[in-house]
Amino acid sequence: MPLGLLALAIGGFGIGLTEFVIMGLLPDVAADFAVTEATAGWLITGYALSVVVGAVVLTAAVTRFPRKTVLQSLMCLFVAGNLISALSGSYEMLLIGRVVAALCHGAFFGIGAVVAAGLVEPAKKAAAIAMMFAGLTAANVLGVPFGTFLGQNYGWRSTFWAITVIGIIALIGIAALVPRERARGEGSDLRRELGAFRSLQVWLSIATTVLGFGGMFGAFTYIAFTLTEVSGFAPSSVPWLLVLFGGGLFVGNYLGGKAADRNLTVTLLALLGALAVVLVFFALTAQSRPATIASLALMGAFGFATVPALQMRVMSFAPGAPTMASGANIAAFNLGNALGAWVGGVTISAGLGYTSPIWAGFGATVLAVVVLSTATVLLRRAAPGEDRVSATTSAVASST
Repeated sequence: MPLGLLALAIGGFGIGLTEFVIMGLLPDVAADFAVTEATAGWLITGYALSVVVGAVVLTAAVTRFPRKTVLQSLMCLFVAGNLISALSGSYEMLLIGRVVAALCHGAFFGIGAVVAAGLVEPAKKAAAIAMMFAGLTAANVLGVPFGTFLGQNYGWRSTFWAITVIGIIALIGIAALVPRERARGEGSDLRRELGAFRSLQVWLSIATTVLGFGGMFGAFTYIAFTLTEVSGFAPSSVPWLLVLFGGGLFVGNYLGGKAADRNLTVTLLALLGALAVVLVFFALTAQSRPATIASLALMGAFGFATVPALQMRVMSFAPGAPTMASGANIAAFNLGNALGAWVGGVTISAGLGYTSPIWAGFGATVLAVVVLSTATVLLRRAAPGEDRVSATTSAVASST
């Protein structure tokens, strides 16, 4: 394993920790700044919206610069944002710190995916991308519980100090371990990068990401209510059940990357289909604790197993301009998160119960399968020389 992948994974760990750990710290933050729970919730919403903006706008702004230099600059931005959060004396300053840190999120994972794919041979590219995203899954399994414990016992600012240190370690690792690109790979032309969006397959890949990942995240957003109000678990059990879900994310990410390197399209269709089945099973058996435990692990595994494959697919259809396509797909993940959470909230507000977000997630996942199946049919009908998954993985190799 190239050590550069480890540095990227550490960066992903820090970014994932910043994104998710605030959920466990909201009560402390709200009490400290005397704001309502809804107002404190903007620390999550504002972060997500900033990720979408940064993934597209910031990526477009830095395409002409060497990718290693960009990754180092993004980690500096990440450190600055968390430092602002750690030092914040007001809610507004904390929100600014969250926004600053979020701006680097999408661009880091988008550009980092291209760099990770370029560190290995063509047959291992999806696995390399999965290695970088392993940092994000590890943040859910290990980082969030530890960060919440740290914040609850030593004040929520201590968590942001710890994340700042992680960001500095990642910055040093990227500087020391990620190789500098060859001269022909130094930066990209923005017009060429934007040309990626002329491909219908790029748009279909992004739509699949929004629907597929949005389906899983929509079901997960209100999972605490499902676990306590439907499954009958005690509130104190929820953090440990979420660790189980995080374990599923970690395993799924690893196995999904391996499978995608063997057959990208078949892997995606199988994983999305399996996720749909798991969501139906979960919705129908949520009153059973053993079934709920199994569903949580499987939902995390199948849901996140799609991530390296989805990222690889969109890059495959933009072989001459992978950076913008990759960044746009990171934005699509977060747009799916936001839409899934919104739809789930609408179903609960409509009085459909706490399993309704799971059913809504099932519907979105089925739509993802339909979109991907349509994209696959269009590929088979395409004339020779048109976009084809089987032919483009090697093309990505030459562009990274």
